[in-house]
Amino acid sequence: MLSAKLDEYLAEMKLSATAQQKKQLIGFVEMLNKWNKAYNLTSIRDPQQMLIRHIMDSLTVSEHLVGERFIDVGTGPGLPGIPLAIMNPDKSFVLLDSLGKRIRFQKQVQHELGINNISSVESRVEVFEPEIKFDGVLSRAFASIQDMLHWCHHLPNPTGCYYALKGQLADDEMANIPAGFTVTDIIELKVPHLDEQRHLLKVIKR
Repeated sequence: MLSAKLDEYLAEMKLSATAQQKKQLIGFVEMLNKWNKAYNLTSIRDPQQMLIRHIMDSLTVSEHLVGERFIDVGTGPGLPGIPLAIMNPDKSFVLLDSLGKRIRFQKQVQHELGINNISSVESRVEVFEPEIKFDGVLSRAFASIQDMLHWCHHLPNPTGCYYALKGQLADDEMANIPAGFTVTDIIELKVPHLDEQRHLLKVIKR
């Protein structure tokens, strides 16, 4: 049962959630599983694996977020933005993706699950001009940290931070951080029942 597994994983990660938050997290997995059959939103087909690889993987970042306004770039079906929004109702998240089917899914999730602190934007990141800049720029989908910083350089406010969710850290990638940016933290993340490396890179503009 998904709800029992969720309780177990949240306890392992020392995260507390209300009954409503748990219901929304499970509801998101159920909707992702249902829509995936027609829209192919994720290569993961098993709801138990979605819970580990999408929900818990996203939530490992939660304790590290600083600020109130975040943008999730290349969010796909809403990852990590939707799980983070559910667990951080005091923060707001813009979900940015260039594919209409993903945006439609996100909006249906927002409507059905009553998640009031997300907004979905269909756009390529390099042409998106926010009226207000962001405290944090999140991404778990970019191929490289260089690409993320190149395409997203205009999104954070002067004290904003980039949060790059990565698997293994490649030495050449780390050696090629563009000029003008500084890696402030490299945090090893632990996802319950996932025996793969996960890291969070926090980067600021100098």
